[in-house]
Amino acid sequence: MSNDREVILSVKHVDVSFDNGGKKRFRAVKDATFDIYRGETFALVGESGSGKTTLGRAILRINELSNGEIDFKGKRISGKISKEEDINVIRSIQMIFQDPAASLNERATIEYCVSEGLYNFHLYKDEADRIAKVDKALEDVGLLPEHKSRYPHEFSGGQRQRVGIARAMIMEPEFIVADEPISALDVSIRAQVLNLMNKLKEEKGLTYLFIAHDLSVVRFIADRIAVIHLGRIVEIAESEELFAHPLHPYTVSLLSAVPMPDPQIEKNRKLVIYDNSKRDLSGPKPVLQEITPGHFVFANDREMAEYREKLKKMDEEKKNLTNQ
Repeated sequence: MSNDREVILSVKHVDVSFDNGGKKRFRAVKDATFDIYRGETFALVGESGSGKTTLGRAILRINELSNGEIDFKGKRISGKISKEEDINVIRSIQMIFQDPAASLNERATIEYCVSEGLYNFHLYKDEADRIAKVDKALEDVGLLPEHKSRYPHEFSGGQRQRVGIARAMIMEPEFIVADEPISALDVSIRAQVLNLMNKLKEEKGLTYLFIAHDLSVVRFIADRIAVIHLGRIVEIAESEELFAHPLHPYTVSLLSAVPMPDPQIEKNRKLVIYDNSKRDLSGPKPVLQEITPGHFVFANDREMAEYREKLKKMDEEKKNLTNQ
């Protein structure tokens, strides 16, 4: 995928498979290919079981690849790599987990939870330096240094997620995999955590892979969006382009489920149900291909012709509205 921006992470034809009780291996991720540019928030969106988290964990080297390659800053990080490179990947790529309660050790103080990475890789000169780093990490996420002597159960869900973010940030990463970081939080707290993530991104020059199932949230935070269905990337586009010109029927289905703030629109809204079995896939096999600059869709040649016609009609309707 050609672009003059710096590619920080490249996923190339990645498959992730799991043993299925001695039967045929289950392919959780199928031929995933995309680039993530330095400094952007790249969202991976799909319903539960679509392979989002599996792919995120593969980037972190938790899940092994059965095919393909993942490159970070131009170097392969999938498969067998040296211990030194493995440590560098752990330091440079961190994860913010979905459930802040489950991802923190309830028996450990906040100080220990945040310090764990520092302990594992001895990333501090002395105790005073470690404490200073913990205090700074907590302050960066809007918590107080005195909070470090408390335990996770003494905090609200939003505060626990801030602790999870501090634990990732203390490693001074360049790239963060955020796995549904707000889905377990109250609606009133979600915007605070998203704003915090945006603030840290600007201040520290971070790049995010933001995994989510809610397109309305993704529109707020993401520069580009990849839609994944049953382990396969079906569409990639800039955020506003995807909302303005959704092409793949699964993307259209996801967008139809986004709640609208207008009660009248919500009342008249019709859900679009996607059924892959009803697609006519005769002829050449579908592949992920570019339909307009930066907009990729998983389709065969016949579908691509239909999507081009659809885009043409959308543009004509837009012109007519502008001229009225």
